[in-house]
Amino acid sequence: MLHHISFGVTNLRRATDFYDAALEPLGYVRVWTDFEGDEDTQAVGYGKPGGGDKLALKQHQNASVAPGPGFHLAFSAPSRESVDRFYDAAIRNGGKDNGAPGLRPDYGPNYYAAYVVDPEGFRIEAVINTAA
Repeated sequence: MLHHISFGVTNLRRATDFYDAALEPLGYVRVWTDFEGDEDTQAVGYGKPGGGDKLALKQHQNASVAPGPGFHLAFSAPSRESVDRFYDAAIRNGGKDNGAPGLRPDYGPNYYAAYVVDPEGFRIEAVINTAA
């Protein structure tokens, strides 16, 4: 259903460092970078190698506060190990714990996920929902 999503961030360099590290274990990379021109036109995009962006981060000094409880963005993970690595990388790069890696039986017998809050306050998740 979704083609891509964009987050407005107040500190693009910090957000880029965070997402470069956190998304790598999931197989996502920075697919384009624009650090040229006016600060409020700078942006980066993430997706699968060789593909287009699915997540764009756009610098804006007046970026609003991240959405509150009830909103989060879930990234598909290729394995439970990649969920664990996502969580560790996110925490090491300025993320805050919002649910350590593990099974979430309330969501299904194979739902394995980790939750973090990024440095801008966005709630993100890495998830795989297949048998181990």
